[in-house]
Amino acid sequence: MIRSSNPFAQEPRYELITRVLRSNIQRGTLPEGLVLLEGPIAAVMQTSRVPVQSALRLLMSEGLVHRFEGRGYLVGPQSKGILPVRRDIREFTLDVPDEVDDALQTRGTWRHVYEEVEEQVASCQIFGEFRIVETELSDYLGVSRTVARDVLARLQERGLIRKNASSHWIAGPLTARTLREKFELRSIIEPAALRMSAAYISYAEVEQLLEKIDSGATLTPESLSDALVEFCIAQAPNMTLVEMIRSNRLLLSSVNRALTSLGLPNDEATIDQYRTLFELIARHPIDSAAEYLRDQVQITAQRNLARMKIVAVISETGAFAPYLLPQ
Repeated sequence: MIRSSNPFAQEPRYELITRVLRSNIQRGTLPEGLVLLEGPIAAVMQTSRVPVQSALRLLMSEGLVHRFEGRGYLVGPQSKGILPVRRDIREFTLDVPDEVDDALQTRGTWRHVYEEVEEQVASCQIFGEFRIVETELSDYLGVSRTVARDVLARLQERGLIRKNASSHWIAGPLTARTLREKFELRSIIEPAALRMSAAYISYAEVEQLLEKIDSGATLTPESLSDALVEFCIAQAPNMTLVEMIRSNRLLLSSVNRALTSLGLPNDEATIDQYRTLFELIARHPIDSAAEYLRDQVQITAQRNLARMKIVAVISETGAFAPYLLPQ
């Protein structure tokens, strides 16, 4: 395997973003008191909010930024009592080293094809075990083998595939036991994180979300689940716990999208449950919301297991992408 000569090419995306923000804070390009928001930073870095959230938490652990009563993070140590400066980060000319910029762009190439592959891999393992042929994947996507490897590496990080004793990439099989255990873990760690996040939740975002639900806007259980993490759970001041939650959710989210893509309808009852959960959070009885979340996760587990049983009787012979070989 040929590796890039760029020393930053193999670094996780959140570490690259941390490097850029840390350097610009230390240089004074980003002044003390500047309010750092995930969305604008993600736009500048051409990435999703997830690695930005991780980067901001790392900077907070280093004392370079801190949380405050408003939304986002303030540049500078908390002990100084700095006042918020609300300006768009895009107004500042960030210093981004060429090698870091190149690594950010290169690491982003796989993103253009990743979602398609993730859905196909998640869908197939519902029906058994499959081998992924790297050369076939590269040809199927019309990309280089380097990009194909980046896609496979991310799938492995997310727990969707693994390597067997022969170093072949393997997906599945997804068993009821695996699904049940992941939901059991969710029911333990997510309520705990929700309780920890009480002082940092984006309550304004929660209120806006409730307005969207009540207005009849098109929302899916998946989008509401993502909103719960982004606005509430991910605000917990324990990055290790938040990363564990994200990692545990990845396979479940992929499988849920795959099941829906196979024709199974969204569960409207789940949307009603999210409305109740967000109402509890908005009223600030976090203990009640955490208990409700635990019960909701357990109910969702039963629904997903039932959906898998329905799909198990569907014949999908010949419906898989050519890089997926049934074992």
